[in-house]
Amino acid sequence: MPAQISFAVESPDGPRTVTMTYERRGSGAPLLLLHGIGHLWQAWEPVIDVLATERDVIAVDLPGFGASPALPQPLAYDLSTVVPVLDAFCAALGVERPHVAGNSLGGLLALQLGRERLVRSVTALSPAGFWSEGERRYAFTTLRAMRGAALTMPVPLIERLSRSAAGRTVLTSSIYARPGRLSPEAAVAETLSLRAATGFHQTLAAGRTVTFADDVPDVPVTIAWGSRDRLLLRRQGVRAKHAIPGARLVRLPGCGHVPMNDDPALVARVVLDGSAG
Repeated sequence: MPAQISFAVESPDGPRTVTMTYERRGSGAPLLLLHGIGHLWQAWEPVIDVLATERDVIAVDLPGFGASPALPQPLAYDLSTVVPVLDAFCAALGVERPHVAGNSLGGLLALQLGRERLVRSVTALSPAGFWSEGERRYAFTTLRAMRGAALTMPVPLIERLSRSAAGRTVLTSSIYARPGRLSPEAAVAETLSLRAATGFHQTLAAGRTVTFADDVPDVPVTIAWGSRDRLLLRRQGVRAKHAIPGARLVRLPGCGHVPMNDDPALVARVVLDGSAG
């Protein structure tokens, strides 16, 4: 069952209390899992139990997403704020320098945690930040369209669409290569999470000026990209490798932007290999 924890974070106006929802399973070295914009910790559900056989898995709802409340004012949704929030979250759980795996926005956050040496290793699945300006605009336009559709569709329509593979394709094909594999319950939960995400606009606004062009020294990094990623095109993986020369670049055949459901076995193996040692 998911739990919640509250902890203090410094702000320009003094300490603020942040509350985050998380799921924790397994034993072994700690492994923090970070989802993408508009998503929730359950995006990792297809791989958590496999990971939990070898890791102490902590899957979080980022602030303003899933069941985690929005960040309190005046905290922003930029890297310089959210990374310390994640570090404080780990400290509140008594976890020091976990391994981290992240997808999309979560991948960008994971890389920044690595760059600041707050984690033992980084596995980034289609991480944000390696786009050209045109690719960024395309991705943000797609995300806004997904959010707009989620907001305008009545809940009964979302539920009806989720019952068929064709309907799940309508709801989620922008981020999944194999949307028919998504369960009806997951399709509904993800669509409702996207429409309710209080941190969506602020996170997107903060991402307008983000380009990850720095190396991540002294931390093992794995970057994995789905061959059928339609949101952040796979050529961005080559740019990521150029920016982080020591990274291991892995291709995920047949996977879309959110690969955990497209090929759970492959993704679990990539994350376990990336967090070994």
